[in-house]
Amino acid sequence: MQVPKLNFENDFDLQIKQDKDTFFIYDLVRKIWLVLTPEEWVRQHWLHHFRFVKRKNLSSLILEKKLELNGTTKRIDLLVTEKTQPKILIECKAPGIALKQVHFEQIARYNSLIGAEQIIISNGLHHIFADYRDGEYHFLNLKV
Repeated sequence: MQVPKLNFENDFDLQIKQDKDTFFIYDLVRKIWLVLTPEEWVRQHWLHHFRFVKRKNLSSLILEKKLELNGTTKRIDLLVTEKTQPKILIECKAPGIALKQVHFEQIARYNSLIGAEQIIISNGLHHIFADYRDGEYHFLNLKV
């Protein structure tokens, strides 16, 4: 399977295996093999970024947590916590998906329930960072 090189300063040793025509990637947090979709490729890069670059414990990384929003069940992609408090909420898109206002609105709705201090929207190639303070989002110019 050909996967794109993503825009992260570090390269990660991601475990990939193939079973017949399906590729799988190992998730360090859930300790399971997941189907390697383009979005999962991005999510696993973020997981490794926070685990190995930012030195976060695996227990501080929450993946695909369910939440109830306007009577429907949604799933967040990745939440980084500190002492159980939500710090960074990340919404992952496939590398071929252009990041748009609708994606910001999606993560902002999720964050209205989560209350993280920062949000990140990423397709692995482009990343949008914003701090949430004083009831507003303030966009940042950061690199990963």
